[in-house]
Amino acid sequence: MWIGWIEFDVLLGDVHSLKEKRSVVRPVLAELKRRFDVSVTEAGLHDQYRRTVTGLGLVRADGHHSEDMLPSLKTYAEA
Repeated sequence: MWIGWIEFDVLLGDVHSLKEKRSVVRPVLAELKRRFDVSVTEAGLHDQYRRTVTGLGLVRADGHHSEDMLPSLKTYAEA
């Protein structure tokens, strides 16, 4: 069993409140979960509306599959 995780510190663009931050972050986290079948969470900076820390975790039986998924997650999150 292989465990992989990746964490992103994201600077949000034109966001002016925590409510706007949630409306931007929540759909992105849902899409990452749906597309890649990983666990995702907003892991930090909950009180800052211009930044967020997002954590993604996955458990796979094959280590190569885990290693291949992490760069894909990074590429998708950067876009």
